[in-house]
Amino acid sequence: MSDFAITALLIASLFLILGSGVWIGLTLSGVAWIGMQLFSSRPAGDAMAVTIWGSSSSWTLTALPLFIWMGEILFRTRLSQDMFKGLAPWMQALPGRLLHVNVVGCAIFAAVSGSSAATCATIGKMSLPELNKRGYPDIMSVGSLAGAGTLGLLIPPSIIMIVYGVTADVSISQLFIGGVIPGVLLAGIFSLYIAFWSLTHKDQIPPADAMMTLGQKLHESRHLIPVVLLIAAVLGSIYSGIATATEAAGLGVVGSLILSVLQGSMSWATFRDSLMGGTRLYCMIALILAGAAFLTLSMGYIGLPRHLAEWIGGLGLSKFQLIMALTAFYVVLGCFLDGISMVVLTMGVIMPTVQKAGIDPLWFGIFIVIVVEMAQVTPPVGFNLFVLQGMTNRSIVYIARAALPFFLLMVAMVVLLYVFPQIVTYLPLHMRG
Repeated sequence: MSDFAITALLIASLFLILGSGVWIGLTLSGVAWIGMQLFSSRPAGDAMAVTIWGSSSSWTLTALPLFIWMGEILFRTRLSQDMFKGLAPWMQALPGRLLHVNVVGCAIFAAVSGSSAATCATIGKMSLPELNKRGYPDIMSVGSLAGAGTLGLLIPPSIIMIVYGVTADVSISQLFIGGVIPGVLLAGIFSLYIAFWSLTHKDQIPPADAMMTLGQKLHESRHLIPVVLLIAAVLGSIYSGIATATEAAGLGVVGSLILSVLQGSMSWATFRDSLMGGTRLYCMIALILAGAAFLTLSMGYIGLPRHLAEWIGGLGLSKFQLIMALTAFYVVLGCFLDGISMVVLTMGVIMPTVQKAGIDPLWFGIFIVIVVEMAQVTPPVGFNLFVLQGMTNRSIVYIARAALPFFLLMVAMVVLLYVFPQIVTYLPLHMRG
């Protein structure tokens, strides 16, 4: 059979099995088994056992459940209530006032979560009722939260960075360091857009609350100090080289447990719920990763990644054209798959092409994170859209329309990263040296 016929058969198998309601991880394993059984001489069962065990027993992967658990613990603390009180006084003087709480709050929680959906839900839980009560325009409250919630993927520690690092064999610590400047820059771009929109729609922004003295602002922000210290401890230990990503994740879990105990929000029920929530999410991700590892091996035996890389190389695309084509490809893919599935499903095929084009795998990792962020606000399978639909009872179409400007800002961010790759590479190179 030709490569095209094999590819078409495997893609048809993928969608047929997915459409029947089978879990994504099992679907990937099934498609890999079909490919290896029909088009390879190696026994599929033996390859499946060895590959799934090897991917599941990776030491690098242990950072993933720990960071997930840390986010689950903090999701159940009083952090969300305290954050609005701590941030609001500092935002009153900015154009757009309290709309910036969505962006800054998401940036802070992203640094202790790693999940876009958890970031969106936690900050939305505290900001949407307050913004609604004060009369802020709903379309900007919802849109800014949908966009800023995606920072949970870009600002380290990030679950999707760990998944990419494992599947593409890139240093997770370097990815974390490389995500800092792009994360802060994207948050700044979101805030600039909010300020611009507010200056052109002054009549829709409520008047400022009563002004506070510096001392009063600091007093209101006291609840944020433990969280900021936890962020500094976790990320600082990675950036300084004291700890690996896994060791820093362990430090984060211990710190978040201590923080929740000191806040008085830790109970046996909270502990159990956070542990079970983290376990369920990690098991889902681990099953997808195991299936993707087997699919990657199967594709390698069939030779599809090499042939695809040669075909794309023969098209004569420039590096910029390739990046734009991949951006469009992942945005379309994001209409049907979640971010983790997108990464693990495509890395085995895409990475040889990327390496042949001379694209830095570290830079490409941050690029992937941003295009997966776009997928979080792309209907019909945008996770942030679902989270906000549950919180606001608005339609997916309304929320997607509200998030559209922030989606376009992420497209602009991709172009910015291409023109100035140092945004990603400066810190890793500087700190490595």
